[in-house]
Amino acid sequence: MEWKGRRGSDNIEDRRRMSGGRTASIGGAGAIVVVLIAMFLGVDPSALLGPGGGQGSSGGAPVELTEADKQAGEFVSVTLADTEEIWTKVFSEQLNAKYTPAVLVLFKDHTPSACGGASEATGPFYCPADKKVYLDTAFFTTLQQKLGAHGDFAAAYVVAHEIGHHVQDELGILGKANAARQRASQEESNRISVMVELQADCLSGIWAREAAQTLGTIERGDLEEAVNAARQIGDDTLQRNAGQRPMPHTFTHGTSAQRSEWFLRGLKSGQIADCDTFSARDL
Repeated sequence: MEWKGRRGSDNIEDRRRMSGGRTASIGGAGAIVVVLIAMFLGVDPSALLGPGGGQGSSGGAPVELTEADKQAGEFVSVTLADTEEIWTKVFSEQLNAKYTPAVLVLFKDHTPSACGGASEATGPFYCPADKKVYLDTAFFTTLQQKLGAHGDFAAAYVVAHEIGHHVQDELGILGKANAARQRASQEESNRISVMVELQADCLSGIWAREAAQTLGTIERGDLEEAVNAARQIGDDTLQRNAGQRPMPHTFTHGTSAQRSEWFLRGLKSGQIADCDTFSARDL
């Protein structure tokens, strides 16, 4: 993915120099399991962490950013700018509507959000209550080392997926889905969550298509990186990697096959209407 030296977004809120203390720790294998289950939820992570969202005590000296931190921040900023340009174009052409960008919050360790505490354990997520995406760029290391999703385009897919939830919010889909989940049984709530996540994957595919055709920033192997990332974060794969037998009734994000298939659907079609997981007979 060609990103160095390109325009970044003005909608970055960088909190990484702020130190609010370390997050409350979850040790050993427990931390890995929480990360694997929580990542890509797209909505309120505090439900997994309980009261306080895993936040630690306040205080501490300002954090110095490493060169790797700075580069990661620039990468996210450029990727976010691309999503803004692409969704402004798509909203105008397909919906005759205006796209209002989300703010993306970069943080280290933990930070508050209107949906509860954001931390390494929650993974990246979109908070509809404040219309912000929360991302600790250390997650990119987790993506590669623990999940086997390598490459800069896999990392860009993470950003695009969370922005996909913002697109759902802009379209009024996310609010309706969350309201339906609150009224539903646990199994039905999980099924709705799967539809929300697969639609965000499909919207990510639209972003990838436009990045290739309109922006010309896609390099050889990039799309394969994104498809691999989608596969590596399927519920069945995550549960197997956590030493569990896949339990479909507990899935909240979709299988590896479903996630990659819906990403590819958006990539091939480029149409928001073709990302309607809620009307699909088969996911």
